[in-house]
Amino acid sequence: MERVLGIGGYFLRAADPAALSAWYRDCLGLDADETGLWRQGAGPTVFAAFESDTDYFGSRAQQTMLNFRVRDLDAMLAQLRAKGADVAEETQEMDGVGRFGWVTDPEGNRIELWQPA
Repeated sequence: MERVLGIGGYFLRAADPAALSAWYRDCLGLDADETGLWRQGAGPTVFAAFESDTDYFGSRAQQTMLNFRVRDLDAMLAQLRAKGADVAEETQEMDGVGRFGWVTDPEGNRIELWQPA
């Protein structure tokens, strides 16, 4: 059986694609080139399906949620707040898994930030 090798891309609709790309670069440090190619650090990726009525993604209209691994969750959340981003006040910790926080991008997409254990 052939198997996928990893995530090859994640695509977002945006009213202003250039502005949204700049937000991901300037607020999250996502250094994609002019074609959108980003070389991410090695590490685990979680693929999980949620119940259709979950509130975990924020808005029920949001069908998927992007999760980024971060080195220091507290520093990343502070950086986002300093840039005026819409950062959730709460964080969450799961034993053996790590810590989680959330930010909503300018287009209304809730993003999860994960500091692995």
